[in-house]
Amino acid sequence: MSIDATAIVWYAAICGTLSAFAPSFGGRALRLAAGAIVGVVAATVLPLVRSMIG
Repeated sequence: MSIDATAIVWYAAICGTLSAFAPSFGGRALRLAAGAIVGVVAATVLPLVRSMIG
């Protein structure tokens, strides 16, 4: 099994950014919803980023 470094770096950056702003969000439900939205956006944008990189 090979490790996809691009995906690891991408999701680390997205999760790191989300965690930087998470304490300023409201309750647990809002943080969960924000995390889900960010995850969907990140998974959608990753193929575009990878195709731009080459």
